Amino acid sequence: MPATPHIEKHFTAGDSVRDVVIGMSDGLTVPFALAAGLTGAISASRLIVTAGFAEIAAGSIAMGLGGYLAARGDAEHYAAERAREEREIVAMPEAEAREVREIFETYGLTAEESASVVDALRKRPNDWVNFMMRFELGLEEPDRSRAWKSALTIAGAYAVGGIIPLAAYLLIPDARQALKISALVTLVALGVFGAIKGHFTGAPPVRSALQTMLIGSLAAAAAFGIARWIS
Repeated sequence: MPATPHIEKHFTAGDSVRDVVIGMSDGLTVPFALAAGLTGAISASRLIVTAGFAEIAAGSIAMGLGGYLAARGDAEHYAAERAREEREIVAMPEAEAREVREIFETYGLTAEESASVVDALRKRPNDWVNFMMRFELGLEEPDRSRAWKSALTIAGAYAVGGIIPLAAYLLIPDARQALKISALVTLVALGVFGAIKGHFTGAPPVRSALQTMLIGSLAAAAAFGIARWIS
């Protein structure tokens, strides 16, 4: 009887999901908090919509730029560390070989058991550097196009998320009435987004949804209360 093939399914799009989470969560929360805060001070939906879209534009650019710089920083850090490892296996091969043996010892291998692997790595400098990057430093080579992908994903997710709480203000002239609809729609969107985020990140979807809704609600309530107090 043929054995059933073992197939492992792992989620591998972690960076993209992280970018969507960063952009969408802020996009849903910040414009909604701004609109709620302005509603506490003024009653004209048109002014709130104008301020909201200005914030979305500024926020998406700032968040996208932040994602770009973070990804570029990761790539530059990896390149610098790799160059250092390449120099070290040439300048101090014995010390690097000892580090390889120490890494294998953490997995329970004896010096004799790891000797053959160390000897093989000495003959393959590129694989030796790859080994040190992954197992000594814990670094994976970043995607070279990651910076722009991250910037566009975060900025796009922020813009999409930001439009949701402003939609009610576009349709309803009275800001106080629009706030009620916006709060309900945004709360539902936060819950759905939180559940989806939990599904992809491995967290319990219900708990993730409730946490996301709580954070958004607290931010909006704080902005509304401060605006009412100042006005």
